[in-house]
Amino acid sequence: SCYASRICNCSSVGLDFIPLGLTAKITVLNLAHNRIKHIRSQDLQQAVSLRALLLQSNKISSIDEDSFQPLAKLELLDLSNNSLAHLSPVWFGHLFSLQHLHLQGNSYRDLGESSPFLSLRNLSSLHLGNAQFSVIRQGNFEGIELLHKLWIDGSNLSQYEQGSLKSIKKIDHMIINIRSINIFSEIVRDLLHSVAWLEVRRIAFSVSAEMQVLRVMSSSFAKKISFRQTLLTDATVPKLASILEDMPKLVELELVNCRLLGTGQWKMQFQAKRSQTLRVFTIEKLSIEEFYLFTDLQAVEGLLSLFTRVTVQNTKVFLIPCRISQHLLSLEYLDLSANLLGDQSLEHSACQGGWPSLQTLNLSQNSLSDLEMTGQSLSHLGNLIVLDISQNNFGEIPDVCVWPNTLKYLNLSSTQIPKVTNCIPQTLEVLDVSANNLKEFGLQLPLLKELYLTKNQLKTLPGAAPIPNLVALSVRRNKLNSLSKEEFESFKRMQLLDASDNNFICSCEFLSFIQHEAGLAQVLVGWPDKYVCDSPLAVRGTQVGSVHLSLMECHRSLVVSLICVLVFLVILLLVAVGYKYHVVWYLRMTWAWLRAKRKPKRAPPKDICYDAFVSYSENDSDWVENTMVRELEQACPPFRLCLHKRDFVPGKWIVDNIIDSIEKSRKTLFVLSEHFVQSEWCKYELDFSHFRLFDENNDAAILILLEPIQSKAIPKRFCKLRKIMNTKTYLEWPLEEEQQQVFWFNLKIALRS
Repeated sequence: SCYASRICNCSSVGLDFIPLGLTAKITVLNLAHNRIKHIRSQDLQQAVSLRALLLQSNKISSIDEDSFQPLAKLELLDLSNNSLAHLSPVWFGHLFSLQHLHLQGNSYRDLGESSPFLSLRNLSSLHLGNAQFSVIRQGNFEGIELLHKLWIDGSNLSQYEQGSLKSIKKIDHMIINIRSINIFSEIVRDLLHSVAWLEVRRIAFSVSAEMQVLRVMSSSFAKKISFRQTLLTDATVPKLASILEDMPKLVELELVNCRLLGTGQWKMQFQAKRSQTLRVFTIEKLSIEEFYLFTDLQAVEGLLSLFTRVTVQNTKVFLIPCRISQHLLSLEYLDLSANLLGDQSLEHSACQGGWPSLQTLNLSQNSLSDLEMTGQSLSHLGNLIVLDISQNNFGEIPDVCVWPNTLKYLNLSSTQIPKVTNCIPQTLEVLDVSANNLKEFGLQLPLLKELYLTKNQLKTLPGAAPIPNLVALSVRRNKLNSLSKEEFESFKRMQLLDASDNNFICSCEFLSFIQHEAGLAQVLVGWPDKYVCDSPLAVRGTQVGSVHLSLMECHRSLVVSLICVLVFLVILLLVAVGYKYHVVWYLRMTWAWLRAKRKPKRAPPKDICYDAFVSYSENDSDWVENTMVRELEQACPPFRLCLHKRDFVPGKWIVDNIIDSIEKSRKTLFVLSEHFVQSEWCKYELDFSHFRLFDENNDAAILILLEPIQSKAIPKRFCKLRKIMNTKTYLEWPLEEEQQQVFWFNLKIALRS
């Protein structure tokens, strides 16, 4: 689990104890999400170079006092979400370099009688507390003077000794999770001059009488106050606002995930003249259960004139009263994203005289649908520079629109625009039309410097001439399949061109340009890692720098032409060879041989016309025709013999004649001689006879040995003749006349069998 970077990740592997073998080389050890219960003295003795030790989400309930003694270089220690019932100052006594300590989510009820942090002079962030944490004593934070972040989970904190946090001279950001307003006010009293940003969580300002104890906050020097998951009511909002406006240095107020019970019927008028510092107001996910009954906020008009930045996100805002907009005289930044503003309500909210100093407006994720009306509603904002109206649903846009003359940045991404028109203002320097359905971009925008066309359907780059001042272009995730040298040259003046994640085709022209253009690395964003191309010949998603196309891919037409010529020449050669060597005839022979093999072995009796078909060599015709035929056909009763010279059908293919004659004969006579074994036709007749007329248990073939033939002398191509001669009895023609009568007698017996 340890890497070359000296980081060991042993999280979530089911460890019951810190593993053995830790060395001085390790700088980061992650043992989170295991089942470790106890840290022993010897567990970390060798890990003297550790900078970070992560032990959160285990079951640690006990730690030997000198367990962390060797870790003088440790900067981060996370013991959160374990089962520690107490904290010992001895644990942290030698952690002189420790900057970040996380102790929240354990089961201790207090920090002890003294400070556990006396030796932690370099501590920058401290997280502590849990559901059982109930007591903070004076002296618990001795030794800490400066903190970047202090996070206290004191949801059940019931006792706080005055002055406990006063020893800390400066806290940049304090987060406290607390329920008791009285305890909270005591903590604030100790932090009046030390906290720059105070963030309060899960507190409920529901009872008006309790707010008086918070009056101490009005003396706080905090510059930013945040309320998260806080409950407010119509009765407590005016009193809280009165306290906040008295804070001498308060610049920013933030409400996140809060809940307001009421409809804005606030009975107290605020004295705006007493608050000269508050400039930034943020509301995110404010839940107003009866938001549809909410008032026009006339009571707070006096507080608004000095606000320069206002954010109201995801709060179901569907309208801003015109009087409120007109009182926001200093407002430069307004974020109304993720709300319910429509075309009509925007027209009312941005009324004449409203938002006179506004420079940046975010209306993304609302219910706008008419781009022309949106532009018209905002056209009187003489200082508007940045407008974000992304993630609305405009669809088709008109050809002409009216916009503020000062508008330089326009975000129209994810607005379902199928085509851009001259409705886009000519004054723009930055335009974002990403994630639409654009198939082309041909607008003339002479001042445009940045153009974002990511996630569209573009197949070519936009023309460079209509946007002469462009310095940055993003066409990621489109359908570009090529990038020509001419296109690149036209955009070469740019500083950034991002064409990654497209469907480039590995054409010869594309690769020759993209692999040899020296200026690409300086202009193309993500070059070369995110530039891949697809080839029809099995190269898929390969970096263009490593693709080397074959001759076939670069000169396909020429290669195809050459292949066609070669194929034609090969066919011509085959035709010539076939004609010379009678290939067609041999093919017909093969077909006839296969047909003969598939036919049934015996013909019906009614189709038998001959007693025997005689297969012989032309050189033996004299003996066959003048001796054997005369003897057999003049016998009593006579035998009917089939001879090819006499009985073959004229005009019929000779192979078909052979097959038909064998099929119509009860027997086949083979007149064997030296001439027979040299004849191709005799071989064919023997093959057809073999497949049609006999097997191991059949005597349809009769062999007559006209002259002695040695079995070894028979050519190998007469393999069937070898088999027959080795397995069947044959008749030999005797030269002595007295034995010839016996020969004829035996032959006639064989023919009749």
